[in-house]
Amino acid sequence: MSDPRTTLEPLDLDRDLALLHAWVTHPRSAFWLMQGASVADVREEYAAVAADPHHQAWLGRVDGEPAFLAETYDPALSTHSPLRDLSDLRPGDLGMHVLVAPPTGDPVPGFTRRVFGAVLDHCFADPDVRRVVVEPDARNAAIRAMNTAFGFREVRSVHLTTPVEKEAVLSVLDRPTPPAATAPPADFSADHLTPDHLARAQRHLVTKAISELSHERLLSPAPVGDPHEGRWELVAPGGRARYTFRAERLALEHWAVEPASVERTVDGSPAPLDVQDLVVELTPLLGIPDGLLPTYLEELAATLASAAWKLEHSTLGVDDLLAALDGPAATGYQVVESAMTEGHPGFLANNGRIGFGVDDHAAYSPEAGAPVRLVWVAARREHARLSLSADLTEEQLWDTELDDTTRDGFEKRLRDLGLDPADYLYLPLHPWQWRSKVAVTFAPDVARRDLVPLGEGPDGYQAQQSIRTFFNTSRPERHYVKTALAVQNMGFLRGLSPAYMGPTPAINDWVADLVEADPELRACGFSVLRERAAIGYTGDSYHRLADRAGVRSPYQKMLAALWRESPLPRLAEGERLATMASLLHRDGDGRAFVTALVERSGLSATEWVRRWLDAYVRPVAHCLVAHELAFMPHGENLVLVLRDGVVDRVLMKDVGEEVAVMDDQPLPPAVERIRADVPQDVRALALHTDVLDGVLRHVAAILHRDGVLAESAFWGEVRDCLVRHRDDHPELAERHAAYDLLRAEFRHSCLNRLQLRNTLQMVDLTDQAESLMYAGTLANPLAVVDSGA
Repeated sequence: MSDPRTTLEPLDLDRDLALLHAWVTHPRSAFWLMQGASVADVREEYAAVAADPHHQAWLGRVDGEPAFLAETYDPALSTHSPLRDLSDLRPGDLGMHVLVAPPTGDPVPGFTRRVFGAVLDHCFADPDVRRVVVEPDARNAAIRAMNTAFGFREVRSVHLTTPVEKEAVLSVLDRPTPPAATAPPADFSADHLTPDHLARAQRHLVTKAISELSHERLLSPAPVGDPHEGRWELVAPGGRARYTFRAERLALEHWAVEPASVERTVDGSPAPLDVQDLVVELTPLLGIPDGLLPTYLEELAATLASAAWKLEHSTLGVDDLLAALDGPAATGYQVVESAMTEGHPGFLANNGRIGFGVDDHAAYSPEAGAPVRLVWVAARREHARLSLSADLTEEQLWDTELDDTTRDGFEKRLRDLGLDPADYLYLPLHPWQWRSKVAVTFAPDVARRDLVPLGEGPDGYQAQQSIRTFFNTSRPERHYVKTALAVQNMGFLRGLSPAYMGPTPAINDWVADLVEADPELRACGFSVLRERAAIGYTGDSYHRLADRAGVRSPYQKMLAALWRESPLPRLAEGERLATMASLLHRDGDGRAFVTALVERSGLSATEWVRRWLDAYVRPVAHCLVAHELAFMPHGENLVLVLRDGVVDRVLMKDVGEEVAVMDDQPLPPAVERIRADVPQDVRALALHTDVLDGVLRHVAAILHRDGVLAESAFWGEVRDCLVRHRDDHPELAERHAAYDLLRAEFRHSCLNRLQLRNTLQMVDLTDQAESLMYAGTLANPLAVVDSGA
């Protein structure tokens, strides 16, 4: 809250020069670096400040009397900025200097804090300011302590040469957010829901429905007219609704449908495209249980709403993403992450997020890219489990994730309640989860102090595409935090099971050690972003019900979190990051990001694709053949390390929930959970379905349709990648033969069929192989066709 008796006004050099000279040359102002300056010197200095459009000087008054000097400036643009050459700067940064007038009588307790707070209020009154940046002299212990008391985080020591040479401590303060216990103001606007946005979203999703449901053989379009024109017709059961469109059928039965060509008629009359109507019209073909059909329609409605929001707010084009990658690595990575518009390339209902309201979407969706602060609770240690990697202790975890000031505040909160901090562990929550679930659904646990709300942490985060995972934007070197989130999205309630999280760090250690010890994987640059710590709370009635009566429910997955390594510390100079999902991205003008990367690289499309495949497909195949180890290597689970627009290597994440060992090799007891009994022909689907069908067919279609690389040449490169691996490892010949990755066909595992069968839980995570649904086989584009010659 601003202090109404403390005001700031532009410095009037003619009026304030004598006062200003007395302040900046006073012995107490030694760190202002103007000792011995003449009146003329001070005038010259502040006349230059006044002439700089990116730098402002302010006279501060308390109770109407001059009391302090403040300066605010754009640290990247001001000619007086001592920070302008630092790579740490971000858009929305504001530099600040404060000089409190030397006291004329006895010092007034708390006066400096009052002034400091007023200046910060002034800084953050500008809605474009995201962080305040300061650079106190490293020797100025008093001001550094003041900064820390107000929440500034000391980033690092810096050697500055402007205006004079000094050793300083770069410190930042993120924009404050409302207290965790206060719900954000209701947002009653829905400006994104317009007829134009809806029409575009409907056309896109109907096009995708026709393409993906035909790919999964739920629909059977028939050719019409001249076969060279590629026109097709789809007739709904009963014959009332008909869809016509142009499409090119590519390898793996990929239907490249032209969106602009899709037309619908009902009873012979033109009708608007409507994906919910399409599902209702085709229900007899889709196999959705009657009781779950409304839920699926709701997820489609929410996906349309999300698409409309992106059309209204997501203005970044491919050129903007390339430009972002030229800037700081952490910033560019998150710009690309927030620019993704499609979601999962196969699922239709992929942005459901049932439970979020309009304001929640704007606050917490990945595409909003809004700053988020996590809510922390203390969980009574006897009802919680903290699991750690072998190289991490509890104290080290808190040291790396929570600064001393924050931990002191947490401990004070517990002591003020008469509780012993040693009896508690710290658990981060999604703000929505606290407000909408924990504070209500777990009210008894909060009331009896088994869960104690501690408020928001100081770090800013950004939601990732997986929606419940957050990247630390204040300290990018710190861990990702993955939280439980009780919203329904893409066939699952996005919770986290404390029981399932328990062995996660041990599993990650084992996988990471295996990868690190393998010379082939090291040569590929393939590595794992480990989930190093996991915590879960089980002191609630829902867990007691499960223990006593065996009743399992989603309520047992609402209080857990894990910490995953950040990729930033692994980057070398010149390297940048992008989610692999970006290779499937087209911007609002239809331009493909992967095409732009190829063009920017200066390489031929063939060479660019070859390097990507060697960094991605080769290590995935090696893990399968050499170690019987399967990941879930889709676009969201891989981070590309780029150099000059070319994929240099990849980092795998989300290992704990999506990894399997498919043979009887010995495993540590804590890792035994990931063993899966999978038939040999199904094992190869970890490459055929998850890589070829789940990722490569989409990229192949983009490059083919953009005229960058013919699909036959693309699949030839994939085949050559696997052949090179086979030839480089004769010791694995028997296993290559068993996997037969170049076989003529493979089982057609279908994703939408899973979601349509059960919109609430697509698969049993404990036995995913048995949950799969098939639609015959697909011709393998990697197989060599015998010409008979």
